[in-house]
Amino acid sequence: MTAAGRVPFEYAVLRAVPRVERGESVNVGVLVYCQARGYLGARTHVDVARLMALDPSIDVVAVEHAVTAAADCTRRAGDAAGRRFRWLTAPRSTVVQPGPVHTGLTVDPDAEADRLLALLVLPLPG
Repeated sequence: MTAAGRVPFEYAVLRAVPRVERGESVNVGVLVYCQARGYLGARTHVDVARLMALDPSIDVVAVEHAVTAAADCTRRAGDAAGRRFRWLTAPRSTVVQPGPVHTGLTVDPDAEADRLLALLVLPLPG
């Protein structure tokens, strides 16, 4: 544990890539892993309008299903939390892809997941 009770954590952004050949993406979620707290969690938000702007023919239901499936993998991970995080963040060329893994320090990984969702995924207020 570090100063003031902060512990290291890792996170990755989940991105929807409607047309892989174009390389355009929309952030649709975050995965957060904190080994010190035995925490693995996900927060998701699929912005249909943004996806449709990139590809009007995208199968939104399939994207939502893939995002939900990734989030479901974080539930009840227990001792497998680290292995599941590594599996979820392994590079893949599907419509829903993980971004690179980043690190930080946090007191509360669950609150960190909420903060990262608001910062990196949810539409900007205004």
